Amino acid sequence: MTDANRWVVIPAAGKGRRMGSELPKQYLPLCNRMVIEHTLERLLLHPGIDGVYLALDPRDPHWETTEYAGHPDIVRVSGGDERAHSVLNALEALQQRADPGDWVLVHDAARPCVRRSDIDLLISEAGKHPVGGVLGVALHDTLKRTDESNHIEATVDRRGLWRAFTPQMFRLGELFEALSQALAAGVVVTDEASAIEWAGLRPRMVPGHADNIKITQAEDLELASFFLQRQLEN
Repeated sequence: MTDANRWVVIPAAGKGRRMGSELPKQYLPLCNRMVIEHTLERLLLHPGIDGVYLALDPRDPHWETTEYAGHPDIVRVSGGDERAHSVLNALEALQQRADPGDWVLVHDAARPCVRRSDIDLLISEAGKHPVGGVLGVALHDTLKRTDESNHIEATVDRRGLWRAFTPQMFRLGELFEALSQALAAGVVVTDEASAIEWAGLRPRMVPGHADNIKITQAEDLELASFFLQRQLEN
């Protein structure tokens, strides 16, 4: 399947309530642009990507104000109540156009700092793997397990533990089936890899850069701004 196309799915229907802002986090200002505009630029303009499927709240009033609102390579679909439902809606729409063997890269709208080199590496490494792969960073900090009162119970062995980032890249057909069946079974799906794992498959971890942060709290915007500026200087 060397001639398989590659598509991007971006779930962006969330409200981002942890930010403490009425404006969803994907539309917050970051280095004179919106967060989602940085994110889309990293993937939409990548030469290895054939198109982007963006899952938005059907009542989203902000998307049309973005610089990419009329881009011909972006298909807008309705998002769901949870991230997994948004991804599934996008995959269902993509099936009308793509082959089951095509690759899909699912990426968080609130990860605007993903590097082109990391996307290149994911496409290269996951594309050679029978299942696919996930960008991430191996853990180096000492890990503690606590009880409900935050008293330390044990030090956790960090060997083999990773922080899982996005994009996460899988075959369209396998991801759609795994996600559909996991949700139908009531499995908690926190990312696409968890559905793939539940289906009995073993994707590959692909080492990326730690600056591929996800904006979840207000202070993350300042950190993302620093990372974007530093990337421009290097």
